[in-house]
Amino acid sequence: MLQDRYSLAFKLYPYQRSPDQDAETPVRRPAVIVGGGPIGIATALDLGLQDVPVVVLDDHEGIGLGSRAICFAKRTLEIADRYGCGDDVRDQGVVWNVGKVFHEDRKVFEFNLLPEEGHRYPAFVNLPQPHFEKVLVDRVRRAQAEGAPIDLRGKNRVEAVEVGHDHVVLDISTPEGPYRLEADWLIGCDGASSPLRGMLGLDFEGRVFQDNFLIADIRMTADFPTERWFWFEPSFRNAGASALLHKQPGGVWRIDFQIGWDIDRKEEMKEENIRRRLDAMLGDAVDYEIVWTSIYTFQCRRMKKFRHGRVIFAGDAAHQVSPFGARGANSGMQDVDNLGWKLGLVLKGLAPERLLDSYDAERVCGADENILNSTRSTDFITPKSKISHIFRNAVLDLAEHHEFARPLVNSGRLSVPCTYDGLPLNGADALPGGPSGTRPGVPCPDAPVKDGFLLRHLGTDFTLLAVDADTPEGLEIDAIPLRRVAVSVTDDPSGALAARYLGQATSAIYLIRPDQHVAARWDRFDEAAVASALRRACAKETT
Repeated sequence: MLQDRYSLAFKLYPYQRSPDQDAETPVRRPAVIVGGGPIGIATALDLGLQDVPVVVLDDHEGIGLGSRAICFAKRTLEIADRYGCGDDVRDQGVVWNVGKVFHEDRKVFEFNLLPEEGHRYPAFVNLPQPHFEKVLVDRVRRAQAEGAPIDLRGKNRVEAVEVGHDHVVLDISTPEGPYRLEADWLIGCDGASSPLRGMLGLDFEGRVFQDNFLIADIRMTADFPTERWFWFEPSFRNAGASALLHKQPGGVWRIDFQIGWDIDRKEEMKEENIRRRLDAMLGDAVDYEIVWTSIYTFQCRRMKKFRHGRVIFAGDAAHQVSPFGARGANSGMQDVDNLGWKLGLVLKGLAPERLLDSYDAERVCGADENILNSTRSTDFITPKSKISHIFRNAVLDLAEHHEFARPLVNSGRLSVPCTYDGLPLNGADALPGGPSGTRPGVPCPDAPVKDGFLLRHLGTDFTLLAVDADTPEGLEIDAIPLRRVAVSVTDDPSGALAARYLGQATSAIYLIRPDQHVAARWDRFDEAAVASALRRACAKETT
């Protein structure tokens, strides 16, 4: 077995005895999270920064081995920035915007995922998952020092759960013996194999594709640019039917090889066989060190529902997609972004419990969008018949010379945030001539403003964004304060703010949710309309 010399097992929350273990009766906690991966830690951070007490139970003591996810999208960086660590992710990672597609040894075309200016963050940053997780845990530690009620408990393994109508009881094992804990709400972030899901007798629905891919993270000195390169039927064919190359920090490169369905995994994982593929791709002159390897199978599946009474699932515990497109960890972070503010309002008594049904509706919609894109990518990358293979190659040949064919090439549609069109929390779209890209349900695009970028000003509250319009200060509706952000298009000579938020309008008012999705918009301020839209966004009004 190859030694993993790149990924570190960070022991960031070693086991410590909790006072809950000595209580005579089970202690009730408002929110308990099962799983300390990036989705569990991010959920704890979201709730803790709202001053909601939260406990994370993890059967390890920190971050595991293997780089696993490496591509973190612009929206994930913006969510991390809302939590106070977006710059840390960007600065530690490898920034990229450009991808290239090859067929055999010919470049078919290249694309830029962020061709426009006026955004704080790039299209993607490559950073191994353990390092991304460490950024989140470090932010948790800073938040704890500032008083955030976050409790990370390592070596606390959930053995059984009992779901009641208003709480959940957990049986937990530790190095010092078992104890019981109660939770008003239990959030399952314990990964694709989710023991919690199994305890509740729940499972995935969807497809498992009959193909396998070998991942090899290698350290080498190479002159490849910082871009995403994908080969269909590469000239180094004996390495794999397709291949993907990505740069990571520290001189490490991620390489994926498509190796087929009917394989002997044990044989494929032998170092000499991995090197055979790498040598075919890189040539004999390149010196490299293998630092991590794995084999994965494409799966596009999800739970039928993400909310089951007082138990809610997020991330890979709720849904799985194929890795091409970087939709796994990124969609999980969007789950957190969606769930955190809703659960916070419910726990504080500021919104009814049915608000959490909208998490299920919106994130099932997001999962279905990701599964659709991942399924299409998989079908294009791995044709299932001779006819589909001929069609795929014909598209590649056309795309080399004709721009109209390039959107048909699918080497993994890369992650973009989901738009919640037509879903119940959306309010009025009363901005005549307003841009489609900021209609209700859309995540707010960034734009330059007088002192930086817009999204950083939105914060973590409901926000009234006034673009060349008047709004009152200190507005509060149903005990929910509204942050006021006033901007002018004259402060952005690039025109991006006007294009993204006004369109043909001359002024605009936006009600923006804490997850920075547009709730409603108007051409002028109307307090009654704003109040109605806010209540709808909090599931207090349903029509």
